[in-house]
Amino acid sequence: MRAQYGLLVSLLVAGTSASAQPLHQYADLALAPAGDRVASVESAAEPDAPQIAPGVIVVRAAGDGHVLATLDPCHSCGYSGLSFGPAGQLAFVVRDKAAGTATLMVQTPGARAPRRLATVHGLAAMPRWSADGTRIALLVTIGARKETGATQAGIREVGEIGQTDDEQRIAIVPATGGALRIVSPADRFVYEYDWLPDGGGFVATTAPGNGDANWWVATIDAIDIATGGMRRIAQPATQVDFPRVSPDGRSVAFIGGLMSDYGSVGGDVWTVPLAGGVASDITPHFKGSFTSLAWTASGLRATALIGSQAVIVPIDPARGAGTPLWTAAASLSAADAKVAFARTGTIATVTQDFDHGPAIVVGPPSAPKQISHDNDGFAPIVAARSLTWQSGGSDVQGWLVAPRGAYAPSARAPMITVVHGGPAAATVPTFIWQGPLAGLVKAGYWVFFPNPRGSYGQGEAFTVANRRDFGGGDLRDILAGIDAAEAAAPIDDSRLGMMGGSYGGFMSMWANTQTHRFKAIVAAAGLSDWISYYGTNGINAWMIPYFGKSAYDDPQAYWDISAIRTIKQARTPTLITVGERDIEVPPSQSVEYWNGLKAAGVATSLIIYPDEGHGIRAPEHVADARQRTIAWFDRYLKGQ
Repeated sequence: MRAQYGLLVSLLVAGTSASAQPLHQYADLALAPAGDRVASVESAAEPDAPQIAPGVIVVRAAGDGHVLATLDPCHSCGYSGLSFGPAGQLAFVVRDKAAGTATLMVQTPGARAPRRLATVHGLAAMPRWSADGTRIALLVTIGARKETGATQAGIREVGEIGQTDDEQRIAIVPATGGALRIVSPADRFVYEYDWLPDGGGFVATTAPGNGDANWWVATIDAIDIATGGMRRIAQPATQVDFPRVSPDGRSVAFIGGLMSDYGSVGGDVWTVPLAGGVASDITPHFKGSFTSLAWTASGLRATALIGSQAVIVPIDPARGAGTPLWTAAASLSAADAKVAFARTGTIATVTQDFDHGPAIVVGPPSAPKQISHDNDGFAPIVAARSLTWQSGGSDVQGWLVAPRGAYAPSARAPMITVVHGGPAAATVPTFIWQGPLAGLVKAGYWVFFPNPRGSYGQGEAFTVANRRDFGGGDLRDILAGIDAAEAAAPIDDSRLGMMGGSYGGFMSMWANTQTHRFKAIVAAAGLSDWISYYGTNGINAWMIPYFGKSAYDDPQAYWDISAIRTIKQARTPTLITVGERDIEVPPSQSVEYWNGLKAAGVATSLIIYPDEGHGIRAPEHVADARQRTIAWFDRYLKGQ
């Protein structure tokens, strides 16, 4: 869609400073079946605001983007799960945190106000219409004790542990109103689902027990509405997401691959008969990672990441992936997928990149056009290019970002390497306008985002290349990428910093004990001791696909990559941050590393943010982490 980023030379300042205005956001984008309307939850995000303003639902004409309707039935509530019905009705979930309720509502075209269909005390998500439009299904968690997902803050661990788990189940409600009925089994946590074409049931990914902990062993199952019975369709050896039933009801397509976090999707496209059987990888040699999937009126369609490019790809179940229909060096988002499809063949998505703020694009897959312009006056503060280098016999890709207008060939600049989490994930182009990254760029730092082995974008063989090798080949890929960045830009090798969160936090902690190339490090929610981590985190099922065995059966493999084992080799001053109620990477990992650095005589600081989970969300905490991060790098890379 847009030209590839050029060499970072002669960068010019243009437009108004991004920090002076709010950035318009579009969430949960949905596209009407007729392709004539789009809806999203829109909000104006003030940069680094102390409070996050709630959004409203905006319905726009797909042709030119003009606003047709604004829905805000509960001014203090949040909205999510936008889903158009076959006749153009719009279903959505209203979340009232103060009351602890979630309400399913429907807006009918021409009606003055939306209708309430059902309210649950707890959580609701992912409403989806039956093919005939008579019923709506949704995921409900009655009496939820925490927000859904392992990255959310965990409940207080007191009393007898492990006796009660939140259950996310499928429920249905008539589209005209009536009683909500839960139809999936009580002992299965449902992650994703799709209606059967005949409306008699669902295909879903489910797992028993704690939903936060067990997605990595989820199976693909059929659920019968009439009986509530469940039948196993497939138990793949990979992690699975996006189960989608073919229009003829004979087969199920899904994305399968080595995935380290629910919601971070990448892999090949697989199919399996609805009746059950052996799943087949229909894209085994695809040189990229599929990220979402839909069975449309035009056939099977997928989004994928191929190197630096996001693409839309047609899939033939018999022949595999076809030629991409659309390619963009951008990030894409729409509802719980990357792109929304209409039965007319029209697509819609929210796209953004390093140069452009979020915008809605709609149209044919080969040439969608921008229909929202709220962020057109938002000037970028960075200039970026994609770098590709060789490491370990593979092509590795990453992004090099510079302060816009600050290029000075005679002066070499400090650079921060940011390692993404996962490890199965990838850094893709997004608009940098607030937070620590924006602060670093404004302070004159260049920023490098490598996608080393274990990342998405180069094919499944590349994603699985770090099995039993955390901090080995992927660290070599990163260091080789820094060499490539220094060859392409005026980077000062004596002023290199590193930062990352989650797996990126582990890599930052680990790199401190493996190389003295970095002069300052910021590690967020990092892992320092893989053996103690295995026994104290809430999601240890994720490590079995990577290590092959548990820490109790193969402790040496876990100890070999623990930064605590080599902590006496650390030299780099390190700032450590973590959430108090992080269940993915408990704060004890940060405390252990902090104590180790102190024992080794290394300058360090540890901040534990109250009531936060895996990722800092409260605006005041985000602002504090930003200030501390920039100050840490300024102190050790600039001497300030």
